Amino acid sequence: MGYIIQAEKLAKSYGDFQALKGISFKINKGECFGFLGHNGAGKSTTMRMIYGLSTVTEGWLEVLGERITPLTPSHLKKIFGIVPQEDNLDPDLTVIENLQVYGGYFNIASKEAMARGQELLEFMGIADKINVNVEKLSGGAKRRLVIARALINKPEIIILDEPTTGLDPQARRLVWQKLRKLKEEGVTMLLTTHYMEEAAQLCDRLAIMNDGLILAEGTPEELINKYVLPFVIEVRASVDMLPPNINEKIGAMGGRAEYMVDSLFIFTENGRAMWDNIDKTGLDQHTCYLRPANLEDVFLKLTGKREES
Repeated sequence: MGYIIQAEKLAKSYGDFQALKGISFKINKGECFGFLGHNGAGKSTTMRMIYGLSTVTEGWLEVLGERITPLTPSHLKKIFGIVPQEDNLDPDLTVIENLQVYGGYFNIASKEAMARGQELLEFMGIADKINVNVEKLSGGAKRRLVIARALINKPEIIILDEPTTGLDPQARRLVWQKLRKLKEEGVTMLLTTHYMEEAAQLCDRLAIMNDGLILAEGTPEELINKYVLPFVIEVRASVDMLPPNINEKIGAMGGRAEYMVDSLFIFTENGRAMWDNIDKTGLDQHTCYLRPANLEDVFLKLTGKREES
């Protein structure tokens, strides 16, 4: 089966600013593919080119085997469901009215939009809010309504641009649960996020972006296995207070010292052995924290930037 979306050497400039610098990727039908990166990395620019809000000016892009030149044509736009970064609901309408009005953009009759809307509100767990004005919804409920709205046209591909930004942990996990269900039903999802846990929870594959480039691509497990060792000890002490010759001592114990955002991270194959002998490096165990390696470690190593959650 062919790829549902392909891009080759895709680039985009705004005046003298080059937002994308020739990225290439392929997305399979039915997977969740993530673009992981800090603000300004090029994630949203890539999404806008896919669903037709920005022109393709360099390289090429295909959706369902059809070349996009320079904008995504209207008949292809109909297969997308868009969850923008900001909640752009109509504040003067109720929950169900927002869905009915949006359905009209796809020539869905009001009665059919009402029926679909009721089903979607049930699916998203906010059916009890059907006649509530959107201004009275919590942030989490608004976000779930935006996702429900994106599904009103039964899209093949859902674009999720920072879908859980600003949500509390409980609301974020509720959204994740609903997105997993959609993927189980065969919907293809494109996700941009700067939350490392979100990428690990949802993405089958992901691309780590920085400064308009894709630095690495693969499953979360592949990226962790390729770029870092399985365990890491975070040293919670300033770099200028570290013991002398610590890099050599860590290396002699089979570890690897990495300095990222002015902190020392000790990567190792055997976390327990390194932890039990950490005093031999001159470090106080109380200033250290042992844990499994994760996507944030990969991100930090590749970009040198820590993302705020």
